[in-house]
Amino acid sequence: MKKLKKSKSRLLGKSKPREESAPRREAFIDYLRSECHLAENTVGAYHRDVNRFYDWLGPRNPKDLTISELSDFVAWLHSRELAPASIARNIIGVKMFFRYLQLEGILVDNKVELLGSQKLWQRIPGVLSPKEVERFLAAPKRRETYYWRDRALLELLYATGCRASELSGLRLRDMQLDEKFCKVHGKGNKQRMVPLGEAAVQATRDYIQRQRPALARHRPDELDWLLLTRSGRQLRREAIWELVKKYALIANVDVSISPHSLRHSFATHLLAGGADLRQVQEMLGHANISTTQIYTHVDQSRLKKVHQQYHPRA
Repeated sequence: MKKLKKSKSRLLGKSKPREESAPRREAFIDYLRSECHLAENTVGAYHRDVNRFYDWLGPRNPKDLTISELSDFVAWLHSRELAPASIARNIIGVKMFFRYLQLEGILVDNKVELLGSQKLWQRIPGVLSPKEVERFLAAPKRRETYYWRDRALLELLYATGCRASELSGLRLRDMQLDEKFCKVHGKGNKQRMVPLGEAAVQATRDYIQRQRPALARHRPDELDWLLLTRSGRQLRREAIWELVKKYALIANVDVSISPHSLRHSFATHLLAGGADLRQVQEMLGHANISTTQIYTHVDQSRLKKVHQQYHPRA
């Protein structure tokens, strides 16, 4: 019975397009890595997006799609209840894939370019209040097995506005504690220098002196990652997410927060304190200032005060 089903699917041409497309997709991923030099997380996201596109495509050939059918693809993405940001990135991923096909001479006309980018709703990112941040950073207690490491981890997240992957990628040589700076390796391996506050410096120094040597002895051949697991390996970004959730629960703050919530809070609190938008952009590692500008929508109270203070008819 199974053999009959397999032969029937071959006659209908349902499996062949997917089989033929697999090497093409892998070549596209190699192109993103070798020629576009995209970060591995971005490459992985585009890989998933193109696979999702082929799930929708079925036995059809990408060359034969009309603009109407491509619009149906966007509608299909909406039907899967994806977040607006995921839909927008999915469209960009498919556009990049079709450009690649055009570069390779597989496509002549690229109809995907006629597909409008998904307009994102302007959303205010969730942030913690300063009091919630204080409670959250105080959540690790000395009775915790990895108290010194976890305390340093949380302090660094809030002090630098790092992404979880960037925090995971910090090495000992990146930490210039005497000068109160650290070197962050961002997307596309772009480097930036981020200042550190006294609390983050002290927490990091305590961890390096009091706990890291014991963790590092398990893996003397391991590279000099700053944050280590109990076996002495690099603390991965997934583990950082889990630790943030754990301490959010302990601190009785919103358990839906993530490392990115600390990044949002970092930017929002800097702007609330009067920091320049360009400086915040540089510290966050944003390529475009329009990405940073979303944080200006959060602190409406400060804008009202500025207007009342300086506008002649306020």
